[in-house]
Amino acid sequence: MKPLDIYHQYPIELISGKYSVVSDSEGKEYIDFYGGHGVISIGHSHPNFVNAITDQLDKLAFYSNAFKNSLQFKLAELLGKASGYETYDLFLSNSGAEANENALKVASFCTGRSKILAIKGAFHGRSAGAVAITDNKGIQPNFGSEMQVDFIEMNDHENLDKLLSTKDYAAFIIEGIQGVNGIWEGNADFWFAARLLCTNTGTVLIADEVQSGYGRTGKFFAHQFNKVITDVITVGKGMGNGFPVAGTLISPYLKLEKGKHGTTFGGGQLACAAAISVLETINAENQIDNAAEIGEHLLSELDKLNGVKALRGRGLMLSIEFDADAKAIRQKLINDYGFITGFSNPDILRILPPLNVSKTDAEKFLKALKSILENI
Repeated sequence: MKPLDIYHQYPIELISGKYSVVSDSEGKEYIDFYGGHGVISIGHSHPNFVNAITDQLDKLAFYSNAFKNSLQFKLAELLGKASGYETYDLFLSNSGAEANENALKVASFCTGRSKILAIKGAFHGRSAGAVAITDNKGIQPNFGSEMQVDFIEMNDHENLDKLLSTKDYAAFIIEGIQGVNGIWEGNADFWFAARLLCTNTGTVLIADEVQSGYGRTGKFFAHQFNKVITDVITVGKGMGNGFPVAGTLISPYLKLEKGKHGTTFGGGQLACAAAISVLETINAENQIDNAAEIGEHLLSELDKLNGVKALRGRGLMLSIEFDADAKAIRQKLINDYGFITGFSNPDILRILPPLNVSKTDAEKFLKALKSILENI
C-alpha cells in the first residue's frame, strides 16, 4: 500500500521547524511565509505548545465526550475572552470543514430551513456539505449535490438584498476574508446589510474564520473590522498550531437539544491542551499586535516595489499580484531564497507566516522579492 497520489507537492520533505524556520531532509533551511495553509499560528515547535502537549500526554491523551473534560471549559473561557464572544457556546471538532458542517446544521436545526446563501469564490472545506457551499465545481461530486445553495458575488448589494429579504434561507455564510480564492473581503456596508437582513428574516449569519481567524489579520476575527456581530463563527487552522482541532462558536440565542451534535475525537484532551497553549501564547506574546504591525509594514513596502500590480489583505493574510508570472516568482523564492509561500489561481502569491514572524524575516522577504522582480 502507498498514500493516494492526490496532492500536487514539492519534492521536498520538511522534517523540523522552529518558529518561522523549517528544515528539510537535506538540511536546507526555509523561512516559512505560508504556515501550511495558515495553520501555524504561534510558530513551529513553540516551547509552550510542545510542553503543553507533552504534559497532557503524560496524564491522559484522550477520552470521549461521554465524560466531563474541564480542559474544554478552560478553552471555551479563553476563546470567549480573546474573541469578544464570551456569551457564546463552543462546539469542538477536528477540522474547518467539520466546523462549517456543524454551523450549517445549527442553522438548519434552529430555523427549520434547508437552503443556504454563499459567496462566489468561497472555500469552506471538502466534506459533502462544505463542498456544496464552496464555489468550485471541480471538487463537487454528485454525492451531497442535493443541497440547495445559491451563490452571489462578494459585495453584490443588489442580490444580497433581493435574496436575503426572503425567509428562504437557513443561513448566509461568508468568510471573514476569502483565502483560497486570493484574499478578497466584503466591505463594511455589505457586512452591515447582511447582518440587518439576517436579523429581519431570522436567517443565521455564519462567519467562516477558519483561515482568517485567530489574530491573523490584526484582529481576533477578520469580520470584526466591519463592526458586526455574527450568529455563528467557525474556527480551525491556527486554532491548534498544527494539532487537528476546530470549533463552532454558537450564539446563546440559538438553542440546540442534547444529541443534535456529536463527535468522537472533537475536544479531546490533547486537542484542548494544544488549543489552550495557542491562546495563552498569542496573549502573552502580543502576537495579534505583531501581526498587525508586520502586516502593515509589508503592505507599505510591497507597494513601493516595481512589478507589483495589486495588493490585498490585512495583517499576515496578504496576496500579491505581479506584472510577471506569480508561479515563477514563487518558485524562485523557494529555490533561490528559501522562502515558502502560497499560491491562488489565476496568478496570485499568498503569504501567511506565523503570527510571531520577525521584522528581520519580513525585511529578508522584501529584499528577496525585490531582487527577483528586478531580474525576472
